[in-house]
Amino acid sequence: MESTEHKSRVVVIDSLQSWEFYVNQASNQNCPIVVHFSASWCMPSVAMNPFFEDMASSYPDFLFLNVDVDEVKDVATRLEIKAMPTFVFLKDGAPLEKLVGANPEEIKKRIDGFVHSTHASIA
Repeated sequence: MESTEHKSRVVVIDSLQSWEFYVNQASNQNCPIVVHFSASWCMPSVAMNPFFEDMASSYPDFLFLNVDVDEVKDVATRLEIKAMPTFVFLKDGAPLEKLVGANPEEIKKRIDGFVHSTHASIA
């Protein structure tokens, strides 16, 4: 029997407090973060969720966060998110790169580049 239950590796941020908690925790552990800024009404954003889940499973050394811009406006405003979906790469709590649009190939390429740059800085 196959289990249909599968624990998501993507953390859903539901408040400014949870955002700060996870970003601080990741910074303290020197863990890079990939954030998907989305909106439930934005179909390209919703369509990216399974891809984002796959990326989270493929890169266990990263923290993957999902922020609904309508639910956590403070975070979206702070990072100047203007369109959905937007993907932001953070290191030590600071945004390094921002990618706007539903482009799985480009996101994977950026994550791979991010992996190499973070491993280079750790080594």
